[in-house]
Amino acid sequence: MGLAFVIPWYGIDIPGGAEAETRRTAEHLRRAGMPVEVLTTCVRDFRADWSVNYHKPGRYEENGVPVRRFPVRQRDQAVFDAVNNKLMRAVPVSAEDERVFVAEMVRSPALETYIAEHQLEYTFIFVPYMFGTTYWGIQACRGNALLMPCLHDEPYARMAVIRRMFAQVRRVLFLSEAEMALARALYDLTDDVCELVGGGVDTDWSGDADAFRRTHSLHKPFVLYAGRKDRGKNVDVLIQYFRRYRQAQGADVDLVLIGGGTLPAQVSADEGIHDLGFVPVQDKYNAYAAATLLCQPSVQESFSIVLMEGWVAGKPALVHSQCAVTKEHCIRSNGGLYFANYREFEACLSLLMTRPRLAARLGQNGRRYVLRNYHWDTIVARYRALFDEFTVG
Repeated sequence: MGLAFVIPWYGIDIPGGAEAETRRTAEHLRRAGMPVEVLTTCVRDFRADWSVNYHKPGRYEENGVPVRRFPVRQRDQAVFDAVNNKLMRAVPVSAEDERVFVAEMVRSPALETYIAEHQLEYTFIFVPYMFGTTYWGIQACRGNALLMPCLHDEPYARMAVIRRMFAQVRRVLFLSEAEMALARALYDLTDDVCELVGGGVDTDWSGDADAFRRTHSLHKPFVLYAGRKDRGKNVDVLIQYFRRYRQAQGADVDLVLIGGGTLPAQVSADEGIHDLGFVPVQDKYNAYAAATLLCQPSVQESFSIVLMEGWVAGKPALVHSQCAVTKEHCIRSNGGLYFANYREFEACLSLLMTRPRLAARLGQNGRRYVLRNYHWDTIVARYRALFDEFTVG
């Protein structure tokens, strides 16, 4: 029996935390000798047209991982968008709306057929919870399905159709205790269904702070934001708060943003805000090394790999208190502070900027937390035990 990750899109350059974590997990498990495959569609990525087959169907090998790609079918995007807009605005949806949502989501009947015909040959892990590859794939192999939801507290998670889907799987795998607590509250999950596996973090890297400063002509202390830049990640709040802080404090500090996406507001280096866009991996590591601290303002995270990477570099974190996951990480690690409003942001940032010994101590606490809980050796061991359980079972 093999282990198959089922995900809507897959590739080395695809953005998204769930996508990156799935890819890195598959690669590490494969290197550890486990029989891992990935089942996915031919869609390019999340931002592409979900009716367009960008890749050719077939079996490939990517970074040592066998990948099977299946074509998607045409969908009615207009009716889907009408329902999705309601959900995005937290407008209540009907049972018919929910039916439309799952019917017109990204979907591959060929993938579902493959799962049904080979369901005794795999243990399937579906990632993440809200896409058609997960919903319809679980229907095709109800008796052998595990779900890694990458769950956020959002309207999608509260649909009745999603609640029923959670009840159809043998085990639900979580990246954090806060994510598991949310799922238990929403879906009345029992202890035997819940499995805390965590996420793997690359730790065998180092950053060159001087190289980053030279490359980008950055010479002041700076707050770093790493990740997708949009309102869904609360980047607009970070920019607003930073502008207010810099003006109120007269502080000689910059804000550096790296990652894809488009900023929700115009920014300028004259105001100490530098949008560097997508940078190479080593440049990202150099940014962590050069930063005074990492700010992760998102309130919708199930793990937050950038938070962990900042801690690997020994940098303290500043997170939003409305995100149960990142707040939990900061409390458990004693590696960072959290804010609920501007006044708290101002106080936390001032403390970290003016107390370098405290900041360094928090950063080292965070690093120890990552090495203890999310080193790849630890994560691989958890997956191996899980796989052995279901193979024997």
